[in-house]
Amino acid sequence: MVTQKPKIVIIGAGVAGLAAANKLYTTQNSNKLFDLCVVEGGNRIGGRIFTSNFCGDKIEIGATWIHGIEGNPIYKIAQEINSFQSDQPWECMEGEKNLENEVCRKFLEKFNLENGGIEKNLSIGSFLRKGLDFYCGLNKDQENVEVFENWSRTSLEEGVFSMYENIHRHYSAAGDLGTLDFNGESEYCDFPGDDLPIAKGYSKVIESLASVLPAGVIQLGRKVAKIEWQSDDCCLNLESGDGTKPVKLHFSDGSVMYADHVIVTVSLGVLKQGIREDSGLFSPPLPKFKTEAISRLGFGVVDKLFLQLSPNHDENVGYDEMDFPFMQMVFHPSGAILSHPKIPLWIRKTTLINPIYPKSSVLVSWFAGEEAIEMESLDDEEIINGVSTTMSQFLANSKHFKNSNSIKFSKILKCKWGTDPLFLGSYSYVAVGSSGDDFDALAEPLPKENSKNCPPLQVLFAGEATSRTQYSTTHGAYLTGIREANRLLEHFQCVDV
Repeated sequence: MVTQKPKIVIIGAGVAGLAAANKLYTTQNSNKLFDLCVVEGGNRIGGRIFTSNFCGDKIEIGATWIHGIEGNPIYKIAQEINSFQSDQPWECMEGEKNLENEVCRKFLEKFNLENGGIEKNLSIGSFLRKGLDFYCGLNKDQENVEVFENWSRTSLEEGVFSMYENIHRHYSAAGDLGTLDFNGESEYCDFPGDDLPIAKGYSKVIESLASVLPAGVIQLGRKVAKIEWQSDDCCLNLESGDGTKPVKLHFSDGSVMYADHVIVTVSLGVLKQGIREDSGLFSPPLPKFKTEAISRLGFGVVDKLFLQLSPNHDENVGYDEMDFPFMQMVFHPSGAILSHPKIPLWIRKTTLINPIYPKSSVLVSWFAGEEAIEMESLDDEEIINGVSTTMSQFLANSKHFKNSNSIKFSKILKCKWGTDPLFLGSYSYVAVGSSGDDFDALAEPLPKENSKNCPPLQVLFAGEATSRTQYSTTHGAYLTGIREANRLLEHFQCVDV
């Protein structure tokens, strides 16, 4: 009788899933021990890494930067495949470091919180507001002094503060910094060194990871609708052909697949939807410690908007579309006397708009939270009108633009991470009320190690939301894929782990 090899199925062909598959397949002799399969619900590999083209320029729909280069495995892969040099222009605006923590540390040096310590459930938003209030209190006698074109000192300080708040919203994915936990965020850490884009595109890293896998291992268009697994609370019921495989995957097309081990790498947004009573993604439902962790952790939306600046053929206009400025925008509060009524609310928290590289006619702007979701719902004409109106106001007095109303856009491309059913958001953060322990809980495999009646390591979890200290990053996702691959290799007693 021929003994059937154990089957490992990885759900999701993003960086975590492909890192796990790459590790499992390339470990010496491991591919002789088990069958490996990667199922992906979409029509491409890469997940939240997605290099594309827009108006002849290379752009990143998803992940843009390598966060820190010293010891970063993503940097190492990109370096090995020579992806930092390109003959073609690419999206290469300067990166941002974790400004929340830097600002917070500076405030801590100047400002003592109540009781001489950090209060429980303190949000970064409220902490920064405490710092601003403290600062404004030192200059109270100057609060109404006009400092710039009808801007009082207080209104300008509030506007600049809001601008930096919004930059942090884009960085952290927290739509409201009042939901971003101060204590939990302190555990986050990047690799040392610069933040870098990848000249040939972030997708080159994905292609490299997938290149070692034989044809047929990755199956596209295979969306998982339900994961049946065996827990201590249910009667063991092995229905597969040979009666040995404990996990049964149901796909949206009605087909099924059996597995001994499944690595789930779907986004936290999909998991949040999957634990709803009307979802039934897991059968039996995930244990309470898992669902509570999934519920507490934050998962936000960060979208980019790309716009092609229309060529200028009017010499009387007086601007060169290839020299569009790098703009950081400060808005009057909505409803203020000087607030321009035609600038839509959804654009008032974007703060940044700039060419994707010097001299490019393609501009990029960032949106987060509710504004990102609203932007996703708008048609192209509404977006073009809104951005054009905003630009005409900001550039009305610029010496480079004789007629700012002539700024026109001919085409746009918007990201839709928030409404894409395969993602339902961009990346995770530590919400107020959650902690690093929730990332650890999400990373724990099922059933628990002390389970006596069920086959071990049926459902494993990887992805950026399972990394306690490097969540929200591609390198964090990559390392969690390696972690779960090593867990299985140790289970199979492979030596190369």
